[in-house]
Amino acid sequence: MPIENLARSDVVTAATDESIRELASTMQAEDVGSVVITDGETPVGIVTDRDLAMQVLADGADPEGVVAEDVMSDDLQTIDEDAGFYQATESMSEHGIRRLPVTGSNDELTGIITVDDLNELLADEHQELAGVVRAQRPPY
Repeated sequence: MPIENLARSDVVTAATDESIRELASTMQAEDVGSVVITDGETPVGIVTDRDLAMQVLADGADPEGVVAEDVMSDDLQTIDEDAGFYQATESMSEHGIRRLPVTGSNDELTGIITVDDLNELLADEHQELAGVVRAQRPPY
């Protein structure tokens, strides 16, 4: 199944010059743990709640004047919307990440897929398999 069928299309985004205070407020208001940073329609980075904690608070940085570009990942991993489930899990594992922005044919942001989304899909599939096993199991 293509990632485009599994990914969320309601991606929370911000520009590179967005203040981290605004990013944190957006994360809280939208109840998300990350914001994809875009240049137009193209994803260029991602800022997570962990980035804010580790790169600003833990380092003792003054949050005033710090913007998304200062703390975002600069080696953003994305996945093509036509890629499959296995490619997404492989990329997440290889790069040690929990979120993959999904891109279309022109590198435009079309969605996001997370480890939680993939776990939920696996849990649903396991439930389906368990139903098959229960239906074919002799009574005890």
